[in-house]
Amino acid sequence: MTQYQLFATTPKAMEGILANEIQALGGQNVQQKLAGVAFQGDLAMAYRACLWLRTASRVLLLLGSFEVKSQQDLYDGVQRIDWSGHLNADDSLAVSFNSKNNPAINNTHFGALKVKDAIVDQLRAKFGSRPNVDTEYPSIRVNVYLHNDTAQLSLDLSGESSHKRGYREVSIAAPIKENLAAAILLRAGWPDIATQGGSLIDPMCGSGTLLVEGALIAADIAPGLQRDYFGFLGWKQHDAGLWHSIWDDAQQRREIGLSKLPVIAGFDQDRRTVVAALQHVENAGLAGKIHIEKRDIADASAAESWVKGLIVCNPPYGERLGDEEQAALLYRRFGEVLKQRFTGWQAAMIIGNPELGFKLGIRSHKPITLFNGALECKLLRFTIEEKAFFEPKAKSQQERIEHISRRAQSGQVDSQAEMFANRLRKNLKKLTKWAKQNHIHCYRLYDADLPEYAVAVDVYQGEQTWVNVQEYESPKTIDPAKANQRLAGVMAEIPKVLEIPAEQVFLKIRRKQKSTDQYEKLSDSRHFHMVEEGGCKFWVNFEDYLDIGLFLDHRPMRLLIQQQAKGKRFLNLFAYTGSATVHAAIGGAVSSVTVDMSNTYLDWARRNFVLNGIGGDHQLVRANCMEWLAEKAAAKHKAQFDLIFLDPPTFSNSKKMDEAFDIQQDHIQLIRNATALLAPGGILYFSTNFRRFKMDTDALSGLIIEDISSKMIPEDFKRDARIHYCWWISQR
Repeated sequence: MTQYQLFATTPKAMEGILANEIQALGGQNVQQKLAGVAFQGDLAMAYRACLWLRTASRVLLLLGSFEVKSQQDLYDGVQRIDWSGHLNADDSLAVSFNSKNNPAINNTHFGALKVKDAIVDQLRAKFGSRPNVDTEYPSIRVNVYLHNDTAQLSLDLSGESSHKRGYREVSIAAPIKENLAAAILLRAGWPDIATQGGSLIDPMCGSGTLLVEGALIAADIAPGLQRDYFGFLGWKQHDAGLWHSIWDDAQQRREIGLSKLPVIAGFDQDRRTVVAALQHVENAGLAGKIHIEKRDIADASAAESWVKGLIVCNPPYGERLGDEEQAALLYRRFGEVLKQRFTGWQAAMIIGNPELGFKLGIRSHKPITLFNGALECKLLRFTIEEKAFFEPKAKSQQERIEHISRRAQSGQVDSQAEMFANRLRKNLKKLTKWAKQNHIHCYRLYDADLPEYAVAVDVYQGEQTWVNVQEYESPKTIDPAKANQRLAGVMAEIPKVLEIPAEQVFLKIRRKQKSTDQYEKLSDSRHFHMVEEGGCKFWVNFEDYLDIGLFLDHRPMRLLIQQQAKGKRFLNLFAYTGSATVHAAIGGAVSSVTVDMSNTYLDWARRNFVLNGIGGDHQLVRANCMEWLAEKAAAKHKAQFDLIFLDPPTFSNSKKMDEAFDIQQDHIQLIRNATALLAPGGILYFSTNFRRFKMDTDALSGLIIEDISSKMIPEDFKRDARIHYCWWISQR
């Protein structure tokens, strides 16, 4: 029997899991590669791989490899294959092509055309007719991977990505793909737990992907059983009888498996998400087999009859959370639920910031690295037992600030503080000249230039000079007493270098966040001061909030809006204190709509309007921007705007919102709805401070998207090119 060289692709860091799957199916000479696994097997093995592999993306059958140093080499190498053995002249084909480090062919579209031409030309010469191209459901799909000078030519037996099981609604976004969900469950030991009758619970189940994949594993259901298209079905060497026997065997195993399925249940706080999850369960043929209901995380619990098993979830990623206090509260609350109601269970969660896992108060096993798309994540696994419990530390920021201020005033500071003072003087000399030449009154003077002094120092000049100091949280390896001593040195040296009273220097403790932390109320002094930027005036407040009312890193964007606003209708979403709208109005915008959910910040924006004499058709709207946009985008007579600024928080689960907002998950719908409001020729500027953000351009096809981040980083922030990302977006 013919033995084929096969290759199964998978996301990076999942190769080991996939190799175990292939070995269990009977694959031979299994070898892990980067983002895939090479193996050997007969046609039955190839079919089983397509049907049964849970963590694979595609299954490829290698036809040959050859050297490519020119375009002609690629054409000739493809022509050395007898394509009449794989498809008829009246069949269809599609080609996928990827190139890495090959100077001769680095354009994937051109490479795919060259491969297609070689196949078509050969069949036309032999039969007088040629196959058609069908990118959706071709008879065969040819895959070429060109790395350096070597091309690997394969048939894609999967036809489309294996993570598509057929149960998920295309219109419903999900935070993880099916093969990643399967990898999480396999790594968490779910197959053994299910065999022993243990239950599976996802207390933040979202659209139900982890639950459905858990049921498929527990019931021994092939993940590809519901798919109606594979890449081998139109292949000339396809053995329909062999395939049907393998498919029939999988059907029988499904029926047996469903009869002994353990308890699988999920909860979610959002009613619409619950409806989506139930739809996915039904689509997967598992209606009545998985219990899902609307329930807050605080109310998650198992029925007395449920056998202890596995808690699994994909909570909002820690590094996406704009407000660490808010994030810590969510994880502490979840940890308490686990300790109180799930002792004796196993737990697993995939998380972007493993440090946040400590907030659960349960010691985890060694973390496992996985990737959710391009985002590196950690899979944390726990045994929920009393000996693993600990109390997460909680600190009062205000108490620490007062303690440091007292130390600075008394001279109890770091002996090396002069090193910080020297750097501050150097920066001041350079930036004072730049600021004066560019008429800039508020700027960043220092931003963790010295690792020992991890603070940001911002200068605001109005009727006085004020300084806002923000400390970045020290690593856990740094002695807290030493960190306090260094910070006291910073607070002692700044007034000396800038020659201002100590009471005009304000200290904030900033964690790993840059978005919604400005909403944290610290005090209620109501002391506002006026500053100027680009001919606009703004009220700032150094005492009551972590962010003071004007994001300095967005200065170039505000000035760009001012330059482009003349005669335009302007929309400002997630508007904060309305500074971008002030710039637009001063720049000559004929009208504007400023939308934010906070009364506090809309009142602040209103005061900024009054300060600048802005009247007329400039509306302030209190609303959830996501809901407001969706409503306007769905309206028959859409509001038409010529210029839109969209700067959402990284994460928010405000009590005023029905569901949590996460920029990585929600940006597609957000941008789609915003661009629907653009007038012909209109421009949307989209910005985010999420450092690991990835723009999903594939999901936003039909839009013109240009990354302008480098142009929007001001001189005083060039130490950190990732302070924010910006895009210019318009309709085609």
